[in-house]
Amino acid sequence: MREGLETRVVVIGAGIVGASLAYHLAVKGTQVTVVEAGGIACGVTATSFAWINASHSGPDPIAALRGAAISEYHRLETQLPGLNIRWTGALSYNTNAGERRQALAKQVSRTQILDLEPNLENPPEQALYAAEEGALDAVHVTHTLIAGARALGAKILTQTPVLGFKTLNTRVTGVETASGVIDADIVVLAAGTGTSKLTDMLGVALPIQASPSIFIRYTTQPGLVRTLISNAEMEVRQAVDGTLLAAEDYLDDAVENHPMAIALRTAKAIRNELHGVVSIEPELACVGLRPIPADGIPIIGYLPNVDGAYVCVMHPGVALAAIVGRLASEEIIDGRDDPALGPCRPDRFFQA
Repeated sequence: MREGLETRVVVIGAGIVGASLAYHLAVKGTQVTVVEAGGIACGVTATSFAWINASHSGPDPIAALRGAAISEYHRLETQLPGLNIRWTGALSYNTNAGERRQALAKQVSRTQILDLEPNLENPPEQALYAAEEGALDAVHVTHTLIAGARALGAKILTQTPVLGFKTLNTRVTGVETASGVIDADIVVLAAGTGTSKLTDMLGVALPIQASPSIFIRYTTQPGLVRTLISNAEMEVRQAVDGTLLAAEDYLDDAVENHPMAIALRTAKAIRNELHGVVSIEPELACVGLRPIPADGIPIIGYLPNVDGAYVCVMHPGVALAAIVGRLASEEIIDGRDDPALGPCRPDRFFQA
C-alpha cells in the first residue's frame, strides 16, 4: 500500500457515512475522490431522525463501536465546529428503548421529568434520561464533512453514477463513470442501499436489506420540546428553528398508513402529549430506506476475493458515521486492523 499523499482512494457515496470517510481520509493526506450518483446527502441521510445514541437491545457484537460514537462526535466537533450538534439528552419511558439504555441513562422522577420537559401533559412517575445523547441535522453535517474534505484537497463529483469497475486480475484499479475512468488504489463502497448493486458488479453478493422507516417534519412553534423524547406515543425532537422532527415505523402500503396519514396521526398524538401546541402542520412526510445487513451487523472491511475494494454500510449510519469514518480510514491508510471492526467483516457471509 502506498501511503499518505500517494494513495488514491475513491469513495462511492456522499451520504453521511461516505462524507465521514472522505473527510477522515483527507485528514490523513490521502488523494480522495468522492463519486455520488445524485447530490450530497440525497439518500437516506436526508430522511434520518439523526439520534446519536449507543442503545441496543440484547447482545451487541458492535458494543465497542456504539460506545465510542458519542465521544467521537465530540472529537469531530473540535475539528469542525460548524457541525452544530445539539447535545440535549434523551428522555425515554413506556418503551423498550428505555430498557436498552439502562447502562447509559439515569432514572429521573416525575418532578425531574417536568424540569426537563415542562410541556409534557401526562409525565410518568419515572423515566430514563441519557444526558450525553444528542441529535444533529444529518444533511448539514454531511455538507460540513464534504466541505472539510474538499478544503483538504478532496475532489467531489456529484451527478456521477458508477457504471462499472476497472480491474486487473483480482484487483480493482479504477471506477468507470460516464465521464471516464477514475484510477484508484482503493475503492470504498459507501452507497447505502445501493452498495449491493456495486458489489454485484464485482461478482460479490452482499445481503443488504432496504428497510423502510418514516421521517416527518412539522411546522410548529419553538420551545415545545427541549430534549429528545421517546415514548410509546411518539419519538420527537425539536430543531433550533422550531421545526419538530418525528420518526415512525413503516407499517405497510395501505392508504391509511401512507406517510402523510401517519404524520397526521402522530400530530394528534403530539397534541395529546404536549401542552400548548398552538398549531402543528406536516411539512414533510416520507419513507427512507435504511441499509441494514441481513444479520443486523454493519459490513465494514475489504471484500473477499477482490483486492482494493472496501465496503462500509451500516445502520444506524448517523450514530456510527464519525467513529467508523475514523477507524476505517486508519485501516485503509495505515493497514492496521481495528478490533472494534472485527465483527463487521464482509467475509462472514462467505464462510463455510
